[in-house]
Amino acid sequence: MSTAPIDDGFLDIADHDSYIGGVPHESFARLRRDDPVHWTEERDGRGFWSLTRHADIMFANQKSAIFSSAQGIRIEDQTYEEYLARRTFQETDPPEHRLTRRMVNPAFSQKAIAVYEEMIKELAETIVDKALESAEFDAVEMIAKQLPMLMLGRILGLPEEDLEWLVTKGDALIGNTDPEFTDLVVDKMDSEAYRFMPFRSPAGVELYDYAEQILRGDKPVDGDGVLARVLAANQSDGVMEDRDFKNFFCLLMAAGNDTTRYSIAMALYQLTANPALLGQLKTGDYWKTAPDEFIRFASPTMHFRRTATSDIELGGKLIKAGDKVVLWFVSGNRDEAVFANPNEIMLGRDPNPHVAFGQGGPHFCLGIWLARLEVKVILQVLASRLSSIEAIAEPTWTRSNFICGVKHLQVRASR
Repeated sequence: MSTAPIDDGFLDIADHDSYIGGVPHESFARLRRDDPVHWTEERDGRGFWSLTRHADIMFANQKSAIFSSAQGIRIEDQTYEEYLARRTFQETDPPEHRLTRRMVNPAFSQKAIAVYEEMIKELAETIVDKALESAEFDAVEMIAKQLPMLMLGRILGLPEEDLEWLVTKGDALIGNTDPEFTDLVVDKMDSEAYRFMPFRSPAGVELYDYAEQILRGDKPVDGDGVLARVLAANQSDGVMEDRDFKNFFCLLMAAGNDTTRYSIAMALYQLTANPALLGQLKTGDYWKTAPDEFIRFASPTMHFRRTATSDIELGGKLIKAGDKVVLWFVSGNRDEAVFANPNEIMLGRDPNPHVAFGQGGPHFCLGIWLARLEVKVILQVLASRLSSIEAIAEPTWTRSNFICGVKHLQVRASR
């Protein structure tokens, strides 16, 4: 892998290599200050507008009629045939978007998720206690990865013995620019053979096959899980074709695990970087606010793309119909105009209007309540178990302009 570049404020935010040492926050800060609606060149694309200020991101997120999701939410260009083959309800606009959401929303509501708190606590205690059997370990592999994976399986109703394989395939999808996760690095190799697969990834073929087994009834899923409910609801409403279900399944495998994993990983990293945070958590005073603060700081999904449906002026720039517009949540969550001391963890930050889940628009993340609860509970367990935790090696980061995450974090921890 390439050596991490120095963030001098002028890194190419479209280049995946700009992120292998972590998010180039200095470059985003310069754009927020000097050019918040910035025309960004692409090496292998037609270019796009970058929105880096919180206010502009919120505006675009709320105006789905002008800033459409129905031509893709990744920066890459797709043909219309590729879009139709790969789309999920994320890549649709209201009112179509609401049809699928209506089937899934009840299972991910705050009330529905709250009943899992005791289960999450039991899982978190088991995970942390197992990790602490060793004085030194990879905190991402042993802790951050484990809880979202197990909870995803429970909520979806998937066999536990399949989860490790499923998560590995989800990593290959969403980490399609990182050679640690995939053998086919999408920006460096020919992925034409997989252009109709999610993320242009061969892992999509394998996940499609798994989803096909679910559809045929050859792969049993728990009748109380989300997948069984979606299939039952779909039989009456007819919202999803088989390919739609397969794409939905791939989305759950990727987004349903990675975003929470990387939020927990960032929290663990920050505990090693600032030992005072562990003491603050031990007071028990911050459980209502700390999860959102760690999620703001992590901003694991760094952007979503929209496409302008008509000409519009924003920030003194003329965005033309058909232009790609990228909403950089990772930048909006460090906007100095909205967040005091944005580059610091403030556990009591309230209000905390971060946009890590796409808040303020119709596409806000279904998993918002589950992510908050998992982050809270794992932090509670860590605070009750740990007397200290320190990094013994520099973390490694995802090579991606889409998903930001600490991949590995070697720590020394003691009770």
